[in-house]
Amino acid sequence: MLNMADGLARLGALAENPVVRTLAEAFAAAGFDLAVVGGPVRDALLGRTTHDLDFTTNAQPDDILAVVKPISTAHWDIGRAFGTIGARVQGEQVEITTYRADSYDGVTRKPTVEFGDTIDGDLLRRDFTVNAMALQVPAVKLIDPTGGVEDLVAGILRTPTDPHVSFGDDPLRMLRAARFSAQLGFAIDDATAGAIAELRETLKIVSPERIQSELVRLMQTDDPVRGIRALVDTGLIEEFLPEVSALRLEVDEHHHHKDVYEHSLTVLSQAIELEQARHPGAEPDVALRIAALLHDIGKPRTRKLEAGGAVTFHHHDVVGSRMARKRMQALRFDTATTDSVAMLIELHLRFFGYAEGAWTDSAVRRYVRDAGEELERLHILTRADVTTRNKRKAARLAGAYDDIESRISALREQEELDSIRPELDGNQIQQILGITPGREVGEAYRFLLDLRLDEGVIGPDAAEQRLRDWWAARG
Repeated sequence: MLNMADGLARLGALAENPVVRTLAEAFAAAGFDLAVVGGPVRDALLGRTTHDLDFTTNAQPDDILAVVKPISTAHWDIGRAFGTIGARVQGEQVEITTYRADSYDGVTRKPTVEFGDTIDGDLLRRDFTVNAMALQVPAVKLIDPTGGVEDLVAGILRTPTDPHVSFGDDPLRMLRAARFSAQLGFAIDDATAGAIAELRETLKIVSPERIQSELVRLMQTDDPVRGIRALVDTGLIEEFLPEVSALRLEVDEHHHHKDVYEHSLTVLSQAIELEQARHPGAEPDVALRIAALLHDIGKPRTRKLEAGGAVTFHHHDVVGSRMARKRMQALRFDTATTDSVAMLIELHLRFFGYAEGAWTDSAVRRYVRDAGEELERLHILTRADVTTRNKRKAARLAGAYDDIESRISALREQEELDSIRPELDGNQIQQILGITPGREVGEAYRFLLDLRLDEGVIGPDAAEQRLRDWWAARG
């Protein structure tokens, strides 16, 4: 729970930040008001690390430039039309924005930019009360016209004005509600959640790129599951990622099976735990996390009720991979992330064949070859995909995966497993067989690669003889 005495002390420390103090003194000397606004104030009260510093002022853009030029090593006015001037002060990048009192047309997210006269008016137009607080400097005065402190204490996300108006102005704020819920561990208050459910279709005016950006920021939090639940419960996820809510398969009394939606959220949580344990301090692995969330999205489309009460999802890995690729392309994800997610989903079941019976070295080599650069992520996803409550089964699967990782490590040392290639290259194939570049060279190359995977290193002379025998058998 927020301790106000400690929170106010941290606000005092924020005001004494060298960058804040330098700017505060400069604006005061020029006769202008200045306040730290938004996230830095919220995070200082909560005792969280503050990153970017944002300021608001009654100074106009030209006045802001005049103030910051003498105290900055660089400045830029790319956001001048929106009242924002950027600068680098004492090595830190900051943004200073004139009070705003924007209006929206309800058709696009682009506001009609209007500069405001008061800081209270500026704060009222912000997304949530916990982000609508300001610290006036150098006076060190907390400005909180919408009850942000009370909501911090209660752990609630609420809009400063009627949520229907706020979300109607900018529908992207509905996605931010889910992201901040996950980031801060806060609940979305009932009126705000209800407005999201009612206005979810207005998300259509938001570009796929902006939706993707918010989704990525949600997946980068320590607990994205909380945010995903909010998206599903309000129905907002139907507007951009309906495959997730479709995981809530109906379970009837005759065909019992695992709750795929809850299973997927558990896999995501377990994948994050494994990711952080294996790579402490590293940046969140968004591709891995999205793959964990979507790894079973092919199940609703492949679900089949069998005689005797069984439920099957044959080929849901392949179907799910295609679905994920299509959805990520629609959200304008980059090719590398899309490829990684699609491959992880397609391969996520491969290991379970190993658990049923030890693989040959050939099978292990193929597993590594097929995973390629995604092998480490596949290790994490496959381990995270074990959510059974049967302790004996869980221990058996964990032991099997310990074994396969150990064998991969041993084969790596023996055979340079990460760079498996045939023992003869394309030029040698052409020379030995007396053929020119074309389809037959590719077929010969694949034959030699399979030979390498099946039997390991046999030496170039033996590889040449096997190639000649293969060629002769083809007639």
